[in-house]
Amino acid sequence: MRVFVTGASGWIGSAVTAELIAAGHDVVGLARSDASAAAIKAAGAEVRLGSITDHDSLRAGAEGVDGIIHTAFIHDFNSHEDAAAVDLAAVQLFGDILEGSGRPLVIASGILGAVQVETDRPDPATAWSPRILTEHTLLGFADRGIRSSSVRLSPSVHGEGDHGFMAVLVDIDRAKGSAGYVGDGINRWPAVHRLDAAQLFRIALEDAPPGSVLHAVGDEGVRLRDIAEVIGRHLNLPLASIDPADAVDHFDWLGRFLGLDSPATSAITEEQFGWKPTHPTLLEDFEAGYYFRP
Repeated sequence: MRVFVTGASGWIGSAVTAELIAAGHDVVGLARSDASAAAIKAAGAEVRLGSITDHDSLRAGAEGVDGIIHTAFIHDFNSHEDAAAVDLAAVQLFGDILEGSGRPLVIASGILGAVQVETDRPDPATAWSPRILTEHTLLGFADRGIRSSSVRLSPSVHGEGDHGFMAVLVDIDRAKGSAGYVGDGINRWPAVHRLDAAQLFRIALEDAPPGSVLHAVGDEGVRLRDIAEVIGRHLNLPLASIDPADAVDHFDWLGRFLGLDSPATSAITEEQFGWKPTHPTLLEDFEAGYYFRP
């Protein structure tokens, strides 16, 4: 297939691009900077300059391809609703382009605080994350002749080079001089290795029926206290229990999420699509030392 990938130079999108090319697909990657364009070209993909706020560039990239994988997102957690609105507008545009074609449209969505199993369908009006509306809209495209699917990513998509939640947590712990967790720390976060997640995007592109939800979950739930213990051991820091009322003061924006208990499973995904995580777990990646390099 010839596939248009947004976020093709990003943490997840670059792995998806490599996975697709290795499987014999041709990739057109959206690039919003010269550096992104160079990275996409070096990966062996064609470059389409633009951004997810530039609908002309999205339309130019999406027209004439055999499928679309949308991983780009504006990760500004201080204006999450605005970022979600941009995301929704991009997906609606892709829906209009692909309507009636039977071609695949795969998007990245999330798990944290919203769902546990693939069949969960949170109400967008009451859901914790505004991105739920985008997924709800995407799944409705199945009735418009689009092979739509959503890959729900664990909040921790880890691996060497990660700059996400866990890397931010390590930096905060360094600055605070303690390895912190919220309350008793028994709340759980699911996690998935970046390369396992990339494989699942390819599977969704190739095989997912219209209206599918796939869960990218390697660890069903890693306790935050266990993460703090590993960080504390590697950085020689004492453990610190942070009162939930003080979580935002201590962890900044990450404190809004860190105390959530959000275990999830990929059992249905594994059974339906034959996907099986094979790369290191989150704690194994911590033990490898990637997160503690200066």
